Amino acid sequence: MTDTTLPEAIQRFVDSTNRGDSAAFVETFTEDAYLNDWGREFHGHDGVRSWDRTDNIGKNSHFEPVDVRPGGEPDTYVVTLTVSGDGYNGTGPMTFALRDGRIASLRISPT
Repeated sequence: MTDTTLPEAIQRFVDSTNRGDSAAFVETFTEDAYLNDWGREFHGHDGVRSWDRTDNIGKNSHFEPVDVRPGGEPDTYVVTLTVSGDGYNGTGPMTFALRDGRIASLRISPT
């Protein structure tokens, strides 16, 4: 295992999911956030809330960070997470772009 020290916004993303706190989860994102889950697109807090209900806390997801690396752009990070719960179970990368202490975009897809 390599370094798993996460930027604060991403740590809040993990912690709020693991606590099952949907309100805190949505607040980790900017108002104009973009979330892409294997091509399915979600926009803003309403989109994030919808994804959270159908694919994240609504599926009792639990995140365990495995690795974090800088992304190709400033304030971007590729975080490998092991996901367990009643939906997707496995390990894979998530690419986060941060802005003003929150998540501006999240892409879930293969590397």
